[in-house]
Amino acid sequence: MDNINLEMTKAVQRPIRVMQYGGGNFLRAFVDYFFDLANEKGLFNGSIAVVESLPNSNVDRFHKQDCQYTLQLRGNIEGEEYVESRVITSISKACTVFHDYEEYIALAKEEELRFVVSNTTEAGIVFDEKDSFEDKFNVTFPAKLTQFLYERYSYFHGDSNKGLIMLPVELIDDNGIVLKKYVNDYIDLWKLEDGFRTWVNEACVFTSTLVDRIVPGFPRDEKDAICEKLGYNDDLLDTAEPFALWVIESPVNISEELPLDKALVGKKKMDIIFTDNQKPYKQRKVRILNGAHTSFVLASYLVGHDTVKESMDDELVRNFMNDTIHKEIIPTLTLPKEELESFADSVVDRFNNPFIKHALLSISLNSVSKWRARCLPSLLGYVEKYDKLPEKLSFSIAALLAFYQGDEIVNSALIGHRNGEAYEIKDDPNVLEFFKENSGLPARELVEKYLSNVKFHGQDLTKVEGLVDLVSKDLENIRSFGMAKAMEMLG
Repeated sequence: MDNINLEMTKAVQRPIRVMQYGGGNFLRAFVDYFFDLANEKGLFNGSIAVVESLPNSNVDRFHKQDCQYTLQLRGNIEGEEYVESRVITSISKACTVFHDYEEYIALAKEEELRFVVSNTTEAGIVFDEKDSFEDKFNVTFPAKLTQFLYERYSYFHGDSNKGLIMLPVELIDDNGIVLKKYVNDYIDLWKLEDGFRTWVNEACVFTSTLVDRIVPGFPRDEKDAICEKLGYNDDLLDTAEPFALWVIESPVNISEELPLDKALVGKKKMDIIFTDNQKPYKQRKVRILNGAHTSFVLASYLVGHDTVKESMDDELVRNFMNDTIHKEIIPTLTLPKEELESFADSVVDRFNNPFIKHALLSISLNSVSKWRARCLPSLLGYVEKYDKLPEKLSFSIAALLAFYQGDEIVNSALIGHRNGEAYEIKDDPNVLEFFKENSGLPARELVEKYLSNVKFHGQDLTKVEGLVDLVSKDLENIRSFGMAKAMEMLG
């Protein structure tokens, strides 16, 4: 079969308006998909230049198929299986910093360039004093971006109309604020002129974003069968779930310049939100989506399940999760209830996705710190609001203590056992040592030691009235009757 190419897609050639650091699965299934929809609906009229920025990067796979590729969305929408294949034509150029530097830096001179997207991983937005302005091949992304912005500033003689809008999607808090700080730090380090600093801070916009979409990526085991159905070869084939959320926090309103949200009319379970405060949306995601994960996966594993989908097929576990979300987490959040309920419904669809095999043991990694970040605020918020303990969130502590049972550490993992079979418990060394030494204690003694550990929780949780009693009772039930029976006893 021939590779997908421009002759097949007959893609409209558009001016480059977006430069994108990174051409990986997530950006192509998320950002590039949204721009493609906006182009199709006549809302944007711009193409994307992909820039790979690591020394070992290459863009041959883009060139071999004229930057065209297929995205397949697969999952559940309102309980029904959903599959959609879409040819994405929003990328028109691909180059690398290290092998095509002149082609890359020439993008700074593009008249209609306006947006810079980046996904350089959580380790990408960093500052390194060893970076040099004269070095074309600095490793850190903020250094590269500062050089690129300076090239544009110089070429257009500081024209305030040629500033750029930064849309970082790296998974760090306040990613745009941090990126802007480091760009200014490089301006200081390299002693660049005040006019450039003014242009960066006044003509450019640094947004902070929150992104949410599960992207399994290249379907290696299914690729040949999918391409056979499509009728062409596609080495950039990408897969993702139907759900998508992009929250864009900006100091100025950019929604008219970036009307991606208008392209989503009729697209269920996808949303782009422009706001001046993304924190409530991050809280919603962390507390509902991540909090639900953390509160049921350890219990579900000890019931006997191995994946999230298996957990959702078990009425006992599914009801536990639904009660946790709707009765204990949502009442502690600040966004409108209807909005929270809609998000919660989408979470259930996502957990039920038959195309994603999400292993419970992989989710269990670092559960102690995850529980503190994702579940503890909901538990304390519930106590504050209702002056009583949330039953399911409290039980999730007992489930964690039951999961973290073991007296042997092998290859940096505590060894637990489920029905006679060993499993690996992975967490920070101090957490594993704590459970190696204490997990065999009587239930109440273990609960008191765990809840009083300020390093684990940031506070002494034995001071939360009734929590030691409730968690101790739950743990005793798990040990005496097994996880499934203990969950049934909750009602």
